[in-house]
Amino acid sequence: MRLSRRRRIRFLIAGAGLLAVSAGLFGFAFRDGIQFFRTPSEVLARPPGAGETFRIGGMVEAGSLVREGTRLSFRVGDGSTTVAVVYSGITPDLFAEGAGVVATGRLVEGRFEAHEILAKHDEEYVPRELAGMTGH
Repeated sequence: MRLSRRRRIRFLIAGAGLLAVSAGLFGFAFRDGIQFFRTPSEVLARPPGAGETFRIGGMVEAGSLVREGTRLSFRVGDGSTTVAVVYSGITPDLFAEGAGVVATGRLVEGRFEAHEILAKHDEEYVPRELAGMTGH
């Protein structure tokens, strides 16, 4: 083998190794950042491990929302199953009964203890400030 050919092979092997290491580091860094949510039916069918943090998503059941200062409790459902949720903190403006919600937290003794609440909206959403301008 000529010297230049050996260098090219070493360069390719080193490049492939660096690419594999960078892909592994990228995956490790985003393992918790890329999350989808589970529906209440999925949570009850396959309960998460003890202390596992995950997202649950669905609709806030009408009549289930109880506020006590900044602490609130409600039930999130997916049309067939509901799960009780408790949360302490400020909720997003779009959070309401009958609205979509995604909560991040843990399942403790059958109750979901959330540390983050995200309100979902449909594709028809228009901010209040623009509602008069668009005819909504």
